[in-house]
Amino acid sequence: MTQYTPSDSLTAPGANWRGLGGWNLYFLGKLALLWGGYLNFHPLANLVFAAFLLFPLSSTLMRRARLLIALPAGVGLFYHDTWLPGIESIMGQGKMVFSFTFDYFLELLGRFINWNMVGVAFVMLTGYLFLARWLRFTPWMLISLLWLTLSPHLASLGLQSPFREAQAQANVPGGAAVAAMPVTASQALDQGAAPTSDNLNGYLDRFYQSERDRRVSFASSLPADAEPFDVLLLQICSLSWSDIEASGLTDHPLLSRFDALFKSFNSSTSYSGPAAIRLLRSSCGQVSHHDLYQAPQAECLLMDNLARLGFAKEIVMDHSGTYGNDLKSLKAYAGVSSEPMDKQGLPYEVTSFIGEEIPNSDALLARWLQRRVESPSSRNIAYFNITTLHDGNRWASSRQIAPFKARLRALMDQLDGFITRLEQSGRKVMVVMVPEHGAALSGDRLQMSGLRDIPSPAITRVPVGIRLVGARAEHAPTRVIDQPSSLLVVSELVARVVAGNYFGSDTIDWGGLFNNLPQTPAVSENQGASVIQYQGQYYIKQGKGDWVPYPR
Repeated sequence: MTQYTPSDSLTAPGANWRGLGGWNLYFLGKLALLWGGYLNFHPLANLVFAAFLLFPLSSTLMRRARLLIALPAGVGLFYHDTWLPGIESIMGQGKMVFSFTFDYFLELLGRFINWNMVGVAFVMLTGYLFLARWLRFTPWMLISLLWLTLSPHLASLGLQSPFREAQAQANVPGGAAVAAMPVTASQALDQGAAPTSDNLNGYLDRFYQSERDRRVSFASSLPADAEPFDVLLLQICSLSWSDIEASGLTDHPLLSRFDALFKSFNSSTSYSGPAAIRLLRSSCGQVSHHDLYQAPQAECLLMDNLARLGFAKEIVMDHSGTYGNDLKSLKAYAGVSSEPMDKQGLPYEVTSFIGEEIPNSDALLARWLQRRVESPSSRNIAYFNITTLHDGNRWASSRQIAPFKARLRALMDQLDGFITRLEQSGRKVMVVMVPEHGAALSGDRLQMSGLRDIPSPAITRVPVGIRLVGARAEHAPTRVIDQPSSLLVVSELVARVVAGNYFGSDTIDWGGLFNNLPQTPAVSENQGASVIQYQGQYYIKQGKGDWVPYPR
């Protein structure tokens, strides 16, 4: 019989226990990023990974095999701990990436490199190599990981990890907390339960259930004395309030031209394809991203609702509609049946991130107006899709990056001038400016500038403006609407204007037009990421993970 000796025990001094070695720097870097709010850290997974690295192995071959396993596992775990797009989103968007121009690829690559973080990482590496001569980092790493794992269970005892506190500062990017806007009692969803992951899942389910029954009622026929008019939906890619503020254009004259301007309008997505479908299906309540790509109900289609009242449908795009199969999706899920207006021969100054020529917006609008003058139809519903602000667009003459502020100022000037020309033409047009989403111009701790995989409030809070051009009545000062709204309100306003005689009356009850509009809580969703506002704070969920506060 073999005699037992202490050296046979894994706890004996002779056992092959080793420290984490260079992996200490891996975990130290993660803790630093977590402290700064840059990670969606998974404590238990990291603790298990550390245990895997520490478990004593006597065989050199086994230790080498462990290292071969640990390297890709460590990379995968680090990616899992970041806010970068999930596999589901990458698979959904991956094919479109190959459409980017080489210049745009280089531009994106440059944004990924944060030189401040590179500098901090170098200092941390130097400090670690210097201190490792005297200090054993492994015990401190294990204590930190263990504390992060147990701290949620200790919160009820009044103990809280400073790392988790840093991660749990739930505010929109920019620093200041944003309070939830009030929702009328008839439309409010209960937010009294604690913001646990299960409760937030339940809240989201109840939201979609309540939205399923919401409908905008259109008149069965036009009033006998109704003045013919057009409805012009201007859906602008990459424009949010955050982008306007970052560009210093909050006082641009265009914003004061509208009869109503929404300050708390949620686009509910941060990608163009879903945004266009949602707008053209805005006669019904908000649906999930999955349900968006199912066959629509007839009463949900805004353009079809107007077509039944004698409005001719028209589609205008400043791009081909091939990227992301945008045009094909509109035909399949949004009731679009015609081809876009011809834009051949229009002047352009900008080329897109996929190399297409983007005609100047004023020239595109002028061509539509000329076609309307020549058209026999008395009423028209036109959907415009404008991409001149999209990330990665360049000046056609020099191939240099076209600064966002310069493009935004030019677009706002052109829209302002177009409204003036409409008024001078004597045409009656309900102009509705509805941006798709923001440009993520400033970025935040979750996403670099230009990345929109997560529908953050800075991206989805967009400026929506309504103006009745050609109305006989005098315009009142711009009415600023702060109530939480989404796309249903666009369809509701169109239905109200169609049912009344706002263009033919000498006076307009602006209060009656803009009061008691449908309100919608802030819920945004892309493929693989959701953001909601709950109890005055924003929460984010990626894939099938848990809800966590949106970091500041």
